[in-house]
Amino acid sequence: MKGLGTIANVAAVVIASLLGVLFKKGIKENYKKMLMGVLGVSVMFIGVSGTLGEMFTVSGSKINAQGSMLLVASLVLGGLLGEALKIEDKLEHVGDWLKGKVKSDGNSGFTEGFVNATIIICVGAMAIMGALQDGLTGDAQTLYVKSILDFFIVMIFSSAFGIGTLFSAIPLGIYQGAITLAAGAVAPYMSDRLVSNLNLVGSAMIFTIGVNLAFGKKFKVGNLLPGILVPVIYELILHFTGK
Repeated sequence: MKGLGTIANVAAVVIASLLGVLFKKGIKENYKKMLMGVLGVSVMFIGVSGTLGEMFTVSGSKINAQGSMLLVASLVLGGLLGEALKIEDKLEHVGDWLKGKVKSDGNSGFTEGFVNATIIICVGAMAIMGALQDGLTGDAQTLYVKSILDFFIVMIFSSAFGIGTLFSAIPLGIYQGAITLAAGAVAPYMSDRLVSNLNLVGSAMIFTIGVNLAFGKKFKVGNLLPGILVPVIYELILHFTGK
């Protein structure tokens, strides 16, 4: 059944969020601060490993670097556009609106948990390629693996930020579901190069979330999201110019 992978992924996020909230109630404040720092460092390493994995390739005894200019262009152009559109503010407004709807005003980390969890589980090659495979062939294996990874990440986030992470399941379902439905039209343009570049830029954004968690808010990560469009535009240019 096509779409089952996204359903499983959404269910994993919901269950993980609820379990994380249960754990949070029994965690003392000093342990919460420690958990936040450890979570930040862990997310930073996830981002670094994904970025370096795409930037460096080994050919014989040589290590080749690639994609550095595309990464810089994606983050700079995406950041400028995101700043102009105030995407981070809009995401926070959505989080605040949800917070009011569920009467969770006492949860100071609600909006931050919603925004951070949404970006981490939606940005990345597994979300895109898994949804494409599900839509084209009905093979949801990649999304099942992603569901397991997201389960543990979201559970830790939820134990630190609270119930706000639960609502990251909504954009996740819409995002991956839309890719699954549009798989037939999108697949011809999804070259290995594009997937690699998307993962490169997405991993760098995940790294910035880790920095925010470990050292306090340094980046408006939501404003970097338009940077994901730069590899797509770059790929379209190469496709139509025959390169």
